[in-house]
Amino acid sequence: MNKALLVTGGDAPELAVMQDRFSEFTYICAADSGLDTLRSWGLYADLAVGDFDSLKDHSALKLCREVLRHPAAKDDSDTELAVSELFRRGYSDITLAGGGGGRLDHLLALRALFDRPKRPNEWLSAMERVLVVERASSFRCKPGATVSVFPLNGHAEGMRSAGLAWPLDGLVWDSSGFGLSNLCPNGTFTLWPGNYPLLLILPVNAQGPLA
Repeated sequence: MNKALLVTGGDAPELAVMQDRFSEFTYICAADSGLDTLRSWGLYADLAVGDFDSLKDHSALKLCREVLRHPAAKDDSDTELAVSELFRRGYSDITLAGGGGGRLDHLLALRALFDRPKRPNEWLSAMERVLVVERASSFRCKPGATVSVFPLNGHAEGMRSAGLAWPLDGLVWDSSGFGLSNLCPNGTFTLWPGNYPLLLILPVNAQGPLA
C-alpha cells in the first residue's frame, strides 16, 4: 500500500468521519495550517510543507518527522508544493482533506489540481467527498442523497449510470457541461465514465468504490 493523506487548511471532515479511514494511509502530510487540523484529530505529520503563515500552533512543527519550509513569496500554493513533493517521493495515490470554506480563489485552485496529470485521487471537505472516476465504479450513500458529476480536462462522453434519478447515458459535455444535483433514490448507484475520467461529488460519508 502506497497511499498518502494530505491535509490542507480550511474546513475539513470531522474526526468521526475520518476515524475509520486513517488505517488506509501509509504516509501523512500537512500543507501549512492543515497541521492544525491534524493535531485536532490527534495525529502527527510525517511531513509538513509550506510557509506556515496560516498555522496557528507553530509548536506542532516540532512534532513532525520532517518539515519543508518555503518562502511566502512563491509561485505555487502550499498544497501544490505538497502534492508535487508526495509524487516525488512515490506517493501517487493521494487523498486531500480540508480546503472547504474560506476564499473562493483558494477553492477554485484546489479544484484545478484535479485537471493535472499528477493530481489527487480524492478530496474530502467538511460535507463533500470528491472522487476521480476512471473506470466503472459503484457507490453506496443515504437514499435520496445528492450526487453531482463534472467533466475533467473539459471532456465527457460515452458515460453511463445506473441508480441515479437522471441517467447520464448519451450525454456529451465540454468544459461548460455538468450534472448538478442528481439524486440517488435507493442508496446505491454505478457510474461508467466512458472515454474520459469524471469528477464525482458525493456526501462525505458515502462509501465506495464498492467491490
